Amino acid sequence: MFSDRDKAILEFVLQMISEAEIVVERHGSAYLTLNDIEGKNSILLNILQIGEKLNKIESKEIRNILPISEAYSIRNRITHDYDGIDLEIVEEILIEEFPLLKQNINNLLV
Repeated sequence: MFSDRDKAILEFVLQMISEAEIVVERHGSAYLTLNDIEGKNSILLNILQIGEKLNKIESKEIRNILPISEAYSIRNRITHDYDGIDLEIVEEILIEEFPLLKQNINNLLV
């Protein structure tokens, strides 16, 4: 099993994914979201927070299941090279990676 701290982190990440889903839904698509200044900034902040929090996971079991190093790498890219971010990669994260991450976290929390 894992600690209450790790559980809280996983729940926070689910919240960030949920908030990103709401923003995308309001805009109609990931593409439209990322082409709106507020939508883009909101999504990038969600991704940044997810990478930061996942990197604080202590459980080796969770670290072996979730893409923590990839999430932290994207977090670093957003933090240190904001204007160099490839929005097509961000769109792919929203469409392909977030649903997978959400499913994996939900499976861990049951």
